[in-house]
Amino acid sequence: MSANYQVRAVADAVLYEGYLLYPYRANSRKNQSRWQFGVLGPPGAEAAGIGENDTLSAQLLVQPHGQPAVSVVVRFLQLQHRAAERDVGGGRYEPVDELVAGPRSWLSWDEAVEREISFGPFDPAELEAAQTHPIVVASGTDIETVDGGRLVRTRRELRGELSIAAEQDGALARLTVTARNTAGPAADKDEAIAVSLIGTHLIAEVTGGEFVSLLEPPPSALKAAARCHQHRCFPVLAGSPGMHDLMLVSPIILYDYPEIAEQSEGALYDACEIDEILTLRIMTMTDEEKAEARATDARAAEIIDRCDSMSPEAMLNLHGALRNPHAMTERPGLIPEIPEGVDWWDPLADNAVNPEIDAVLVNGVRVSRGSRVRLHPSRRADAQDLFFADRIALVTSVHEDVDGDQHVGVVLEDDPAADLHDWYGRYLYFAPDEVEPLAQ
Repeated sequence: MSANYQVRAVADAVLYEGYLLYPYRANSRKNQSRWQFGVLGPPGAEAAGIGENDTLSAQLLVQPHGQPAVSVVVRFLQLQHRAAERDVGGGRYEPVDELVAGPRSWLSWDEAVEREISFGPFDPAELEAAQTHPIVVASGTDIETVDGGRLVRTRRELRGELSIAAEQDGALARLTVTARNTAGPAADKDEAIAVSLIGTHLIAEVTGGEFVSLLEPPPSALKAAARCHQHRCFPVLAGSPGMHDLMLVSPIILYDYPEIAEQSEGALYDACEIDEILTLRIMTMTDEEKAEARATDARAAEIIDRCDSMSPEAMLNLHGALRNPHAMTERPGLIPEIPEGVDWWDPLADNAVNPEIDAVLVNGVRVSRGSRVRLHPSRRADAQDLFFADRIALVTSVHEDVDGDQHVGVVLEDDPAADLHDWYGRYLYFAPDEVEPLAQ
């Protein structure tokens, strides 16, 4: 599987997340108002309460290796209204909510069309003054003749812009990439969504350099990463693990190198629902309900057909997979290993660890209960953590989870209730690279 394919598979999942929700029927209330991530509404729509914010912006760090060049792809959906019209003879048609012809039927419904626009390559050295490039998608009308009538698909013109700028941050280049909707003001919710950029996200690629992870930046880039600001999105490294030339700027918070589970049989669109549960629900739908879903949207029809034809083996595969929680890169530490032959869920495994005496090495310093550390929150997407930046804390425990990740439990040194928190085990938890050992 090529890295580009991996990135686009995840990007497509982002593009369509929430596009259509179970039970995939137009008469379902939750499908009568489009709900997706990354919607860029027309200017003023958010303030008027009829749409969403018009901007998405991200800052990326590039480590140059020679002469870097950055390309950006903007991807989104354009709303497309499908009107069903019945043939009444004499070349005349009348709009209907549902057009029925034998075993097939079509509902009037809002579909969507994928749009992808590429920009660049850009030389960061030439971006001290921001460059702005237009995004224009033409309006259009398509007519499809079907038994008993026709389907008329109409699209509104979309207008937007992509801005990109760069500045130096030590040895790194910080890129600011902004996608914005520049359509005219909308009168109501229907008009606002019709001229919105839906599911907007970016794919950035660099040559002659590499992107820096903002989730787990190297020590030399920690401060630069902390200075990066994001608006309605977050950039993560994409492609095969270890690659640094692709970054996905997603309106859904992901981890570096996200991927589609190999057990997944296909997209379900339903807001991160568990595949197995959703597939079982679809299998319980009546034939009439399935027919309504097929009439609603071609993508819904694909879901129904796929679930109806799923083999027992494929269904069993959705039930889950047990992965070796210790098959990870070993990290230097002092937490005892679970004895060989003992599974992590076996109660005997508990005898191998003791958070109150276990330790972890941080920059060559042994950190355990009683150690003083300075906090540098950087990994977690919790705004509350920002209040603890540069605070002094006392280590209370060191833990390792079943995935092999280590966690340092602390209480704040200047917290009057620190002893109480320690007594009943209410700790703050940070990764080892988020704490700085201090002299005792």
